[in-house]
Amino acid sequence: MSQSPTRRRLTAAAAVPLLALAPAAAFAETEVERPDTFTSAFTANATPDTIIDTEGNPAEGEPGATGTFSFMINSDEEIICYDIELRGVSGEYESPAKTATHVHAAPAGEGGPPRIAFPNPEGDGDVRTSSGCLQGPFTTGLEGDDGTDTGEGFTLSEIEADPASFSADTHTADRLAGAVRGQLTPMPVGGVDTGLGALLRSDRRRSARERVRAATGLGEGDDVADGVAAREQRDDAVPAERDAAVRGRTVLEGVEQEAELLLLLLPGEAHDLEDPLLHLALVDT
Repeated sequence: MSQSPTRRRLTAAAAVPLLALAPAAAFAETEVERPDTFTSAFTANATPDTIIDTEGNPAEGEPGATGTFSFMINSDEEIICYDIELRGVSGEYESPAKTATHVHAAPAGEGGPPRIAFPNPEGDGDVRTSSGCLQGPFTTGLEGDDGTDTGEGFTLSEIEADPASFSADTHTADRLAGAVRGQLTPMPVGGVDTGLGALLRSDRRRSARERVRAATGLGEGDDVADGVAAREQRDDAVPAERDAAVRGRTVLEGVEQEAELLLLLLPGEAHDLEDPLLHLALVDT
C-alpha cells in the first residue's frame, strides 16, 4: 500500500471527490478476539463489473477477479469479524486510505466514503485471504469534506439498519477505482450464533465434509437427515404432532440451506461438499 500526498483526489471506488489523508486520529480500531455471540451477519460477493469511480460513473475492475467478504457483527460491543478471500486480484494494493480494503457507505451504482479499513488480504498465487476481528471506534486514514476522518462517528448499527447502503471492495495500483466490489447482503443471525459461527471459529484446515458434520451434530457413519432431525427437535422448530412427510421436508430444507450457506462462505472448497449434497439428494427422493 502506498501513501498519498496530504491533499489528493481519492481514486477509490465509492469515494467522495475530495478526500485527503486524515491527521492522526485520537483513537483507532483495535484487533480483538472473536466474541461469543453476534447480532448480525453479512456477505458480499464482489465482482469487477460493479466499480464506480469518483465521478459516479461505472469503471472497469480487474477482469476475471472475484471476492467474497463475510462479516459477523456484534453491535453491542462494536466488533466486526471479517473473513475475506480474493481470487484473481493481481498487483500491489494502492489507496490513499491506510489500507486498500474497505467497507464503504455506498449503495449499488453509487459512490460514498469508506467507513472501515481492513487489513489487505495476503497470499501466494491467485488467492489472497485475511481474517480477524476489529473493535471500533473506526478510522480510515482519510479526511472528508468536513475535515474529519471518514470513519469517525460511524457505528456498526448503521450497517444493521440498512445493509444495502454499504459495499465492500479492494483497490490496486492498476485498478485505483477498485478491482472488485459487492453490496452487503444479510445472512441469518442464527446461522452465525449456532452453526456457522462455530464452523468459522474451528480449524480452517478441516475439510468441508467435517464442517457439515459439525454443523448438524453428526459423527462418522451418522445419517445427515437424522442429525438435522435431532437438531430441529432441540430447537422445537417442528411440533411432534406435525405430519411426518411435512416434517421430513422441513428437515431437508434445513440441510439445503446449511449447505448453500457453506458454499457461499467456502467457495474454494465447494467440491468437498459434493458427497453430503449427493446424500441429501438421495434422501429427498
